[in-house]
Amino acid sequence: MTAETMPEWMIGLEEPPGEDLPPEFAPAPVAPPAPDAPVTGGGAGSEPAPGGRALLNDVRDWFGRFVRTMTPSDLDLLALWAVHSHVATECYTTPRLQLDSPMPGSGKSTVLDHLSRLCVNPVQMASVSSPALLGRMFINGPRTLLIDEIDRSLDPKSPGAPDIVAILNSGYRVGASRPVLVQTGKDWDMVEMSTFGPVAMAGNSPALPDDTRSRCIRVVLLPDLEGVIEDSDWELIEEEAEALGARIAAWANSVRLQIRAARPDLPSGIIGRNKEKWRPLARVAHVAGGGWPAAVEELALRDLEEQKRDREDGLAKEAPAVALLRHIAEQWPGDAPFATTSQLMEDLARNYPDQWGLSSPFGKPITAQRLGRMLAQAFKVHSTRLRKDGPRGYALATLSPAMRRMGVGVTGETGATGGTGATGTCNCSDAVHGIHRPTCRAAS
Repeated sequence: MTAETMPEWMIGLEEPPGEDLPPEFAPAPVAPPAPDAPVTGGGAGSEPAPGGRALLNDVRDWFGRFVRTMTPSDLDLLALWAVHSHVATECYTTPRLQLDSPMPGSGKSTVLDHLSRLCVNPVQMASVSSPALLGRMFINGPRTLLIDEIDRSLDPKSPGAPDIVAILNSGYRVGASRPVLVQTGKDWDMVEMSTFGPVAMAGNSPALPDDTRSRCIRVVLLPDLEGVIEDSDWELIEEEAEALGARIAAWANSVRLQIRAARPDLPSGIIGRNKEKWRPLARVAHVAGGGWPAAVEELALRDLEEQKRDREDGLAKEAPAVALLRHIAEQWPGDAPFATTSQLMEDLARNYPDQWGLSSPFGKPITAQRLGRMLAQAFKVHSTRLRKDGPRGYALATLSPAMRRMGVGVTGETGATGGTGATGTCNCSDAVHGIHRPTCRAAS
């Protein structure tokens, strides 16, 4: 590993190959154990397991020899993901690895070739011909699916693509299954076939569905125009790759109990689906020790920031009801405890014309019926009245729980009354808004 390719967190932590490795972890031409092999060795303590740090360093160096990633930290990600495939069941969830590139010839298929030597029970697939095939591949236990040309297999126009997506989405968690009918003699029996297993998908900027993207960790590969990486000449490197794969399998088999017991903390903001994506790699890093836990934290936070930027740039679609709630929060009238439906609709159409105004896909401003239906169906929030004969609207106290849960909020604090004090009614001459609003034209 050179100073140019070494990530900052690894400086001073590098180890000579094999240092602190017990004899049983020495390279040997043995096959990786089956995924249902009995758990052996490795207690459930919190101390790093011997050999893990050096092993991950070596796997990272291996990828660094043959592929060019957008950032050096993507090599950390490849190393962690390859090792985690051997303990995916102990990790409970397994993130989908998306190998992306802006153009062909960037090394996506090369990465799949290397993963096929390093991951547990790998299956390389040039395409996915049918969803039935995927279900039957896991019949004897988890396997690592390495799917190339995913932009074609998951093309919405391809037959069976929705079923393939459903299997890939469900199979990231232990216990996921797909009911199928199996013929036994003259009868048909229902059998639940597992869909759980690690999956790596390669394609040129594939248009993955949002629910699939949320399960993916992404590595961007670039063409090696400078000629700084080695060719993957398998006639020369096959034996070395298989030996590294055997070391991974031996170490993973020795720390299964530790992996299963590990509950490392993740950075603030890594919750929900993001926690399910990053905790498996964090478990491996925690047991390996060294600078690897810090590397996972850095990767997770970078992914969180990329998600935010994708939403801002329109690359990731936000659910309409979530966008509506966020827009209501952004334009809420200060610390007002109540806003009328008519004023909310007017502000939404004016401030967000592409979503709720004349430029929206509906070709007209949002209506009271649509506003009410979206809030009620998504968040169980219903309109109300401040007084029996007053206009309908929404109370901030009713919206606040949903806003907090969805990570949006109103600027300012909620007051006990409206802008006029005790009554909470509007300053307008006709009192149409229920409360006084700075944008109220009638009050200006």
